[in-house]
Amino acid sequence: MVDTNDEWITQRVGIRTRHVAGPDESVSDLAAHAAAKALAGSGLDASDIDLVLVATCTQTERAPNVASRVAAALGVPSPALMDVGVSCSGFTHALAVADHTIRAGAATNALVVGAEKMTAVTDWTDRTTCVLTGDGAGAAVVSAAPEAEIGPVVWGSMPELGRSVRIEGTPTRFSQDGQSVYRWATTRLPAIARQACERGGVTPEELAAVVLHQANLRIIEPIAKKLGAVNAIIACDVVESGNTSAASVPLALSKLLERGEIRRGAPMLLFGFGGNLSYAGMVVRCP
Repeated sequence: MVDTNDEWITQRVGIRTRHVAGPDESVSDLAAHAAAKALAGSGLDASDIDLVLVATCTQTERAPNVASRVAAALGVPSPALMDVGVSCSGFTHALAVADHTIRAGAATNALVVGAEKMTAVTDWTDRTTCVLTGDGAGAAVVSAAPEAEIGPVVWGSMPELGRSVRIEGTPTRFSQDGQSVYRWATTRLPAIARQACERGGVTPEELAAVVLHQANLRIIEPIAKKLGAVNAIIACDVVESGNTSAASVPLALSKLLERGEIRRGAPMLLFGFGGNLSYAGMVVRCP
């Protein structure tokens, strides 16, 4: 469709494979699949969940929202339901909201999901973006505990540059000013990531893993290098999954955990960034 090839894509963004949802698969289908897997591994029942948060920017339905559809699919009775629309940093925003809600006593067990069908909003004639996007979902169950394993969030944005990443128009299409995003990510975000480490009570050298939004390797690698996490595993799921926006952090994290690469209780930095030029990061302990 465009003037590109596998070698160019691999060299420029590091992506080798991506996954495309079927035409009849919705964002809520992807979200419910990941949520069911997370719930099954948590030791809890659907009736124990009292908050469902779904981070997404590619849902086509406005009501019922994706969180409601996920709750209905899993049989979760009477939870609070919210979709979180912060694009690529949506999952870490949602994780922080779940953490704050539980600390405040307004919830006990939260289901937090990042799910996207990015290929549904991809402009397949735009060589700069059509090589990036993929579909997927990841989820986690967050519960109250005697000792906190989710550190304080560092979050914010640069709304004056928010139009550097866009999903808009008729038909709705994803586009971005790649150079602006690259400069912002590689020059501003390493210091903010270090701040998240400080608030989490660790140094970058103590991190066992760094899970950044899987934008592309040309952004992930310089941020990780400038952060100074010299002993950490740097998640590079973008190679397998492409850029899945709000799904990228939980997808990458789940694969690290399933492969048993991180020891129990080890500190990990989760850091989402992207659309709106928003960011949210926190140190979490490996479950």
